[in-house]
Amino acid sequence: MKIAVNTRFLLQNYMEGYGYFIYETFKRITYAHPEDEFIFIFDRPYDNRFIFSSNITPVIAGPPARHPLLWKYWYDVKIPAVLKKYQADIFVSADGYCSLRTKIPQCMVLHDLAFLHFPQFSKRSHLAFYKKYTPEFLKKAKIVVTVSEFSKRDISEHYKIDEKKIDVVYSAAKEVFQPVNENTRNEIKRKYTGGKEYFLYVGAIHPRKNLMNLLKAFSVFKKRQKSNTRLVLAGRLAWKYNSFIDSLKNYKYRDDVILLGYIDEPELIKITGSAYALIYPSLFEGFGVPVLEAMQCHVPVITSSHSSMQEIAVDAALFAEANSFEDIAEKMMRIYKDENLRKELIEKGSMIAKQYSWNRTAELLWRSIRKAVG
Repeated sequence: MKIAVNTRFLLQNYMEGYGYFIYETFKRITYAHPEDEFIFIFDRPYDNRFIFSSNITPVIAGPPARHPLLWKYWYDVKIPAVLKKYQADIFVSADGYCSLRTKIPQCMVLHDLAFLHFPQFSKRSHLAFYKKYTPEFLKKAKIVVTVSEFSKRDISEHYKIDEKKIDVVYSAAKEVFQPVNENTRNEIKRKYTGGKEYFLYVGAIHPRKNLMNLLKAFSVFKKRQKSNTRLVLAGRLAWKYNSFIDSLKNYKYRDDVILLGYIDEPELIKITGSAYALIYPSLFEGFGVPVLEAMQCHVPVITSSHSSMQEIAVDAALFAEANSFEDIAEKMMRIYKDENLRKELIEKGSMIAKQYSWNRTAELLWRSIRKAVG
C-alpha cells in the first residue's frame, strides 16, 4: 500500500501540536509496516531526521503553505499532482484540511473546533477559510479522526456528521517526560527562580490559553498567601501576544513572573519535572498534552473544567472555571496549603498518564487509515 502523508508541520526549528502528532505516530507506523510505502509531502526543505526509515519517500511540493490562498493552492493543486505521480492509495492529513480535488480516499485528523467556539482568537482571513471549507473537508474525507470523545461529539453535532465516520485515537505525552531527581529540581529552581518554588504554564502565549486570568489568579494567590512562589511561563509568543506582554510590564508581581519563551525539549522536561504544580487554564482544548506531560513527571495539575480536560484528567487534577480567576486562585491556594492533596493528585495523575501512549495512538490511527482505504 502507498500512503501519502501531509508532513508540512514537521518543522526543523520547532514543532508543536500537529507536528508532534505526525512525528510520534508516523515514526511508529512506518517502522511497524515495512511492507508499505510512505510518501511524506513537505512544503519546504526538510530535516533528514524526519525520514525515519527506508520505506519513506520524501517529496517537496512548494511553495510553503502558510496562509489561506496558499493553503487552497497547496491542497487542491499540488497535493493531487503528487498523489497521481506516486499512485497513492490514500492521503492522510493531520491538520484539519484535506484536498477537494482528488478522488483518492482521505483520512483527515481534526483535533478540535476551537475556531467555532472562540472565533475572536483566530485571524479574520483564517477564520473565513475554516468556516467555509471545514464542512467540505468533513464531507470529502472518507474517515475523520480526532483526539477525544469531546471533540467527536462536537464535530458530529455541529456538522451533522455520522459518528460512525469519526474515530477517536487520542493523543499522548512523550515517554521522555519522567520525574526528575532532587538535584535537578534544585538546579532548575536556582537557574530560573532564584531557588524558589514555582507554578508552571506550558504552551503558546495566545489569548485562547487564558493567561490574563492566570495573571489575575496569581495576584490573588500572592496577596493572600504572602508566598515567594514564582510563576513560570514556557512557550513561544503566538498570535496577539502583544497585549499580554504589555500587561506584564505594569503587573504588580512582574518580578515573580518568568517568561521563558520556546524551550527545547530536554530543558522543558527538567522545568516541568521541577514545578510545584502545572496550571493549564485554557479556554478550549481538543486534548491538552501538557497535562499528561506533567502527570508523567509526577507534577500535580490544575486545569480548566472546559472542553476535553475533564475527560482526559478524570479525577487526577483540580478543575477550575476558566472564566473565573478567583476560582483558579482558589485551586492554587488549595494545592499550596494541602500537601496531602498534592500527593494524592500526583499518585492519581501517574496512573492516568499510563493509560495514554503514542504506541496506542499510532495503532488506532493505522486502523483508521486501513478503514479509509476500504
